[in-house]
Amino acid sequence: MSSQNASQKVVSVDEQFGDEERETVDEDGFTVVAETPAFQATVQAETQAKVDANHPDGIADASQERIPGVTLAQEERIKAREAELERISARAELGEQEGRAERARDVASERSAAWSREFERRAASVDQSLSPDHDPREMLSQEELGAVNEQASRLADELDGWSRAAISRRLAQAVRDGADIPSAVLDVKDDLEAAPGQIIPIDCVGDVDRGEVSVVGTVVQLWDAPDPAVEQVGLIEDKSGKTKFTSWVRSNPKIVEEGERVQIRGASTSWYQGRVSIAVTGWSTMLFPDREAWWE
Repeated sequence: MSSQNASQKVVSVDEQFGDEERETVDEDGFTVVAETPAFQATVQAETQAKVDANHPDGIADASQERIPGVTLAQEERIKAREAELERISARAELGEQEGRAERARDVASERSAAWSREFERRAASVDQSLSPDHDPREMLSQEELGAVNEQASRLADELDGWSRAAISRRLAQAVRDGADIPSAVLDVKDDLEAAPGQIIPIDCVGDVDRGEVSVVGTVVQLWDAPDPAVEQVGLIEDKSGKTKFTSWVRSNPKIVEEGERVQIRGASTSWYQGRVSIAVTGWSTMLFPDREAWWE
């Protein structure tokens, strides 16, 4: 019995936690034994703590200034990972919004095209020439089509911004409506010259039934501005004629010189004592072909 007792070892609570009594000496010289054990984590406990700390679900709140229970390095990794997840989420949300916007634009474009086709079909029920599927050139004889194409090619060289195909279609429609080739050419040319944005001869400015024209010509004379609100005033001329032009200070126009060619788009028209003139406004555009050619 005694041998059995001798072979058994009684383990105290302190020894179970791996702690030994820690002795210190107080100020009076007496030995003081620490009663609170110092706990030490096992290797398995430390490993599990690292796993729990690195798992997002293991952190209750990472928005605090410091995250309790983790080292500084672990805290930095956790916060960096959360920041990266936020950036990924934000990019995904933005991409989804852009995708919705792009799909909405596509749908709107398709609807607009469908409405345009429906409008053209309804207009064609009243006037066949307005049909998008109607090409009057198909209804001409070979001789008429040859003459139309020849005149369309000539007008395309004279008119700015109009293709030969567009002009030939208009000429063909005029012929289909009963006009002969010379009359169709004159009518179509007049219509196209009067179209908004089309550069017209200066002597035709007074014939345009709208308040905005585009011309190109040479500044042949400049006068002293009669009013502080006027930037420049003078005469502009082309082969067909000349007219007075005025540019206003508030429009911040470009400065022209005598003898210089200038193209003025979107000039407003006005009448005074039976004469028409043009004015450069804030909506007008001034181009200088010779200046651009020199810089090139």
